Amino acid sequence: MARTVGSTIFISRWLQAPLYLGLIAAQGVYVWRFMQELWHLVSDVGHLSENEVMLLVLGLVDVVMIANLLIMVIIGGYETFVSRINLRNHPDQPEWLSHVNANVLKVKLAMAIVGISSIHLLQTFINAGNTSSNTMLWQTVIHLTFVVSAVALAAIDRFLSPKTSDRHGAEPHHVQVDGDRADGDRASV
Repeated sequence: MARTVGSTIFISRWLQAPLYLGLIAAQGVYVWRFMQELWHLVSDVGHLSENEVMLLVLGLVDVVMIANLLIMVIIGGYETFVSRINLRNHPDQPEWLSHVNANVLKVKLAMAIVGISSIHLLQTFINAGNTSSNTMLWQTVIHLTFVVSAVALAAIDRFLSPKTSDRHGAEPHHVQVDGDRADGDRASV
C-alpha cells in the first residue's frame, strides 16, 4: 500500500507538464506582441518623438525580459520538478542549466522580476508627465520590495549553500602540473 501511494505521488509530478506546455504557448503570444511593437516602431519611426521611441524600445526590452523569465521557468522548472532534459553536451545548452536547483531558480527568477520591474519603473519616469505622483510612488515602493526580496533570497541561498572549503576540509591549493604553485613554491606533481 505504501509503495503504491509513493509511486502515485512520484508520478503525479507529470501533472505539471501541461503547465509548462501552456507557458510555451504564452511565450508564443509574447513573440506575437514583440513583432507588433517592432512593426509599430519601424513603420512609424518618422512620426515618433524621441521619448516615444525610447518607450517603444523599452517595451521591446520588457517583452524580451519576460520571455527570458518564461524560458527560465519552463526549462528550469521542468528540469527541477518534472524530469531531466537529456541535453548531453548539446552546444546550445544554457550555462545555468548545468547547476539549476530550486534555490538557484528562485534567485534567478527574483532577479529577472527586478529587471522587469526596473524597465516598468523607467517607463513610468520617462512618461512622468502622464503619471500621477501617487502611482510613481507606489511603483517605486513595489520595485524596492522586489529588490529587497531578491537580495534576501540571494543572501539566504548563499548562507545555506555549502562552501568549497567546508566540503573539502581546507582551502584548495592551486597547483600547476608543470610550474609553480600559486604560493610561489615549486609543485612536486
